[in-house]
Amino acid sequence: MDTDRRALFPTTLNRRRVVAAALAVPALPALAQFRVEITGVGLTQIPIAIAPFRGEAQSPQKISAIVQADLERSGQFCGVDASGASLDETARPDVALWRQKTADALATGSVTRLSDGRYDVRFRLWDVVRNQDLGGQSYAVVTNDLRLASHRIADFIYEKLTGEKGVFSTRIAYVTKGGSRYSLWVADADGENAQSALTSPEPIISPAWSPDGGQLAYVSFESRKPVVYVHDVSSGRRRLVANFRGSNSAPAWSPDGRTLAVTLSRDGGSQLFTIDASGGEPRRLVQSSGIDTEPAYSADGRSIYFVSDRGGAPQIYRVPASGGSAERVTFNGSYNISPAISPDGRWLAYVSRIGGAFKLQVMDLTTGTVNSITDTTSDESPSFAPNGKLLVYATRQGGREALMTTTLDGKIKARLAGRGGDIREPDWGPFQKQQ
Repeated sequence: MDTDRRALFPTTLNRRRVVAAALAVPALPALAQFRVEITGVGLTQIPIAIAPFRGEAQSPQKISAIVQADLERSGQFCGVDASGASLDETARPDVALWRQKTADALATGSVTRLSDGRYDVRFRLWDVVRNQDLGGQSYAVVTNDLRLASHRIADFIYEKLTGEKGVFSTRIAYVTKGGSRYSLWVADADGENAQSALTSPEPIISPAWSPDGGQLAYVSFESRKPVVYVHDVSSGRRRLVANFRGSNSAPAWSPDGRTLAVTLSRDGGSQLFTIDASGGEPRRLVQSSGIDTEPAYSADGRSIYFVSDRGGAPQIYRVPASGGSAERVTFNGSYNISPAISPDGRWLAYVSRIGGAFKLQVMDLTTGTVNSITDTTSDESPSFAPNGKLLVYATRQGGREALMTTTLDGKIKARLAGRGGDIREPDWGPFQKQQ
């Protein structure tokens, strides 16, 4: 949450994020691990069996379990018990047996330790109903990439059976507060394998992935004021992009990666600007007497959604990316913040205050229909998966801070439950290019 939203929305600040006086909690370990807990049942799901991979008992990672958890978390699949099966990618399965088990699809595979210490991971996917081999892949990976190979297998299966790209090998970024330290993390899409990109005794907020997945923009208070940096994820190098008088916050990337929309108070008040991603002189986007903040580009780059109190209370508006007149988008309720736009431009996710609770909403932009999709009361920072089928958000559930993913209808949710720390502000990264 950026500083401008704190000034504009004091009730949000009171509910959970007091930067200067946050509750002390244990810091996350360097390799924070999460446990995926999937809840809910979708209306139509593909029953799939993931047979134990031959040799995975001797592998540091249980490939079949990771693949199954990925697929079930998507909301598109339900697991069929395959325990005890003895199959690998070379075996032709008895499809009648698997049909009897109610499976429509079956994945088999193996993992073998190579002489150079790497692992050879192979798999094959079967259409049980049609008795058809749908293909497979193989990966030779180091130990640390076994999870990535598992996610890529899940991506292959998801695309073959749904016709759409899977997002399991993508990454998420998020921030934690543990004790007096703030950390920016990069993790797998299931929350596992978290790596610290930055730690600081001062707040880090508003991480945002670049369209190519190589950089993160964020706001740091290490200069005792909010300034915007762009951080190269692989090298750790970073550059200062916006450090003007007053507050510099809420960075959002344009789809081509050349421009950042930011909120600056250099001219008084908090207003929207665009600035070259390498820095330079910002250009003011709109003229407003109110506070404008939290910009978010549409996927086609033609529009920027943002939050403004120009009508007396925070609502979401839309303005051409080149500037001009803004139009109001949200009309349900008196308090709507944190816009996120789906990659296909159809859906708007945001947080609405409803009777004192902060709840994730999804609006169909073609019809204006709004659905509240959570039963929690402290939701924040929604971000779409790059295929537009899932959302990640931060919330509080069962008395604990948590990252959650949900399908757009709210029917399937997965909790990515951390070991400790105040978890906040997730952002889902783009599709990754395979090496």
